[in-house]
Amino acid sequence: MVGLADKPAHAPRARTVRSFVNRAGRITVGQERALVKLWPRFGVEFAAQPLNLDALFGRAAHRVMEIGFGNGEHLAALAHAHPERDYLGVEVHRPGVGHLLLALEALALGNVRIVCHDVVEVLERQIPSRAFDEVLILFPDPWPKKRHHKRRLIQMSFVALLCERLKTGGILRLTTDWQPYAEQMLEVLDAEPRLANVALDERFMPRPADRIRTRFEMRGERLGHGVWDLAYRLK
Repeated sequence: MVGLADKPAHAPRARTVRSFVNRAGRITVGQERALVKLWPRFGVEFAAQPLNLDALFGRAAHRVMEIGFGNGEHLAALAHAHPERDYLGVEVHRPGVGHLLLALEALALGNVRIVCHDVVEVLERQIPSRAFDEVLILFPDPWPKKRHHKRRLIQMSFVALLCERLKTGGILRLTTDWQPYAEQMLEVLDAEPRLANVALDERFMPRPADRIRTRFEMRGERLGHGVWDLAYRLK
């Protein structure tokens, strides 16, 4: 077996634990149609080489990545409200990708592109350094059982990777409805010296005005869940 010290410096790190579970889920006829018809227009195939984002979007603009966009309703709303910005969404579940594709078609949006792949590999291999003005991670899986905490997306190694892909002064925004995860996020992000908490009390932010209430969030509210927002700036 080749040890870590024997690997070349440029080798991508091994992935042994993922923050998601591949599940087929039910996909509608419309979503399946969108994946066939609309993917060539909005989709970006994963490849182990950096994207030219100016060429991909056909312009230079304020750029935002949303990681794990679910069914895409928040991403579509942002792109519709801010046509001057470009958005790259990353999601592994095909029904959600299909749902977003249909929304992009219905709203006639041209400022969104989608990658359907593991975001860690996308960030490591496909996204160039200093690519984004903002990164959004809304309601990532909290993996509440202690034995599953290793699957949580917000870990030191992942945050370090995000710092390499944010522009100087760029903002990382996170939201969760699971308080123990919110506290862990705070601890992990505070430990990254390149990030500064934007909140006045250096803890949690008020709800951003442009974050729409998704069906997922409204369901959580009906169940009595709180919501915690964080924002950190790359120094």
